[in-house]
This record gives sequence, C-alpha cells and structure tokens, in this order.
Amino acid sequence: MAMIVAVADTGNISRAAEVVHRSQSAVSMQIKTLEGALGKPLFVRGPRSVTPTQDGEVLLTYARRMLALRDEAWAAVVRPDITGRVVIGVPDDYASSLFPPILKKFSATYPKVQIQVVGLPSVALAPMVKDGSVDLVCATRVKGLSGEFVRFEPMVWAATPSARDLWRERPLPIAVFLPGSVARENAIRSLEKAKIPYRTSYESPSLMGLLSMVEAGLAVAPLARCAVPAHLSLLGQAQGLPEIDPLEVILARSTKSKRPPCDFLAEKIMAELRR
Repeated sequence: MAMIVAVADTGNISRAAEVVHRSQSAVSMQIKTLEGALGKPLFVRGPRSVTPTQDGEVLLTYARRMLALRDEAWAAVVRPDITGRVVIGVPDDYASSLFPPILKKFSATYPKVQIQVVGLPSVALAPMVKDGSVDLVCATRVKGLSGEFVRFEPMVWAATPSARDLWRERPLPIAVFLPGSVARENAIRSLEKAKIPYRTSYESPSLMGLLSMVEAGLAVAPLARCAVPAHLSLLGQAQGLPEIDPLEVILARSTKSKRPPCDFLAEKIMAELRR
C-alpha cells in the first residue's frame, strides 16, 4: 500500500521508488501485479507522469487509512518511551500554514518530545543541516540543500481585493523575498518570459512583511499557495499574470538526526504533506 500512495503523491514511478527505497522496476512490477489481480487499471500512464484512475482513487483512500492505522498502532506501543528534543528548520511560508496541524498531532502522540522550530529562509537553513544546528529541515529545494521529495507546492499571485486593478499597473509592483529565494526567482523568471515589466516595491525575508504590503494595496506578491491567507485574492492567467513554476518541497536531515524522535517527526511530516 505504501507504494500506491508514493506513486500517487509523487506522480512519478522513479520518484516513488526513491520514497519507498525500492528500484523503479520493483515499483512498476508491484503496481502491475496489483492491477492484474484486480482486473482494473489503477493509474493512467503519461509521458512524464502517472495519475490515479477512478478505481485507483478509491483504493488510494483505503491505502492511506491503512498506513495511518499502522502508524497509530506503532505509536501507541512506543510513544511512552519516546523522549528527547527535535530542532526543525522551516521557512515562514510553510511554518505558518503547513506546520501547525502537523506539530499539534505529533505533540499529542509524543507528548514527551520537545520541538523547537527555527524559522529561516531555505537558503539560510541549508548550512544548518550540514553543521547539525538543526535536526530536520522542511523547505524548498535550493542549491546546497538536498533531501527527500515531499511534494510540489503551487505558486500564485496574491493581492488584496480592495486594490482593484493593481495587477494591471505597468511596471507591475511586486513584493518578494530576498535574493536567493526560489519563489522570487520563479516569479521574476515568469514575468520576464511573459515580457511584463515590473518593479520591486518591497523585499523582505519575512512572509509577514510581504503580506503587509499586499494588504496595504501597494503590491502583489508571488507566494506559495498554502501561505496565502483566505482574505486575499489569488490572481493568475485570467488576470493576465503568468503562471509560476511550483516549489519543490523536500525534507532534509542532519547526521545527528538518526534517533527515534527525529524519525517519528520525519514520518509524520511525510504522511501529512503528501495527502
């Protein structure tokens, strides 16, 4: 069942093989064997990706339940003995949106494990993994930071509904993270490709800084979709703004993270963010 979930979440046989630590041929063979036993295709194979069929989605729902039940059963037995401290690095945009429910569930399961969150940009977290300042990092893949693929997070243009037609201004006023940010690079590349003139009206390492400019109606901001508050508008091609390449979210581990508390938090992160 883990293979089915991995293939569905990554959309790719080779990436799924990396997730479950098996060969690509082994994953393909198991999927084909299961399809043969059921007499129905579970995935539609494309030139670069695979997607679940309707029957595949049904089986995927049960597979996720089984894996979750397995994790709960394991945790129920081992959690009384699990103590320690885990330091995890997460950028602002993920920390504010993706991680609160993950950390809440983890703390409920492992109440004796202390969690410390370090909120820094992905580029700043990369050296901290190498020197062991943090145990885990869940961030955007950047140069110098490698890890296990988690998911692709879509990017959108965020604006306040009160600033009507701000997105029509040329040059387009944008609020972006500091140089080195993949989100910034992806957005600027998309504007240049679409030949849309822009001006950087605000730069900040903080998500809150970008949101303050957007809420003031002074700029639009290219952000991970998960990080956009509900009261802001999502803009895109319908408003004449270019599509932005998604962010590749990864989970990196330091050499000091080879201990049970880190293992269990890493498993929880993977399980929750791949839903």
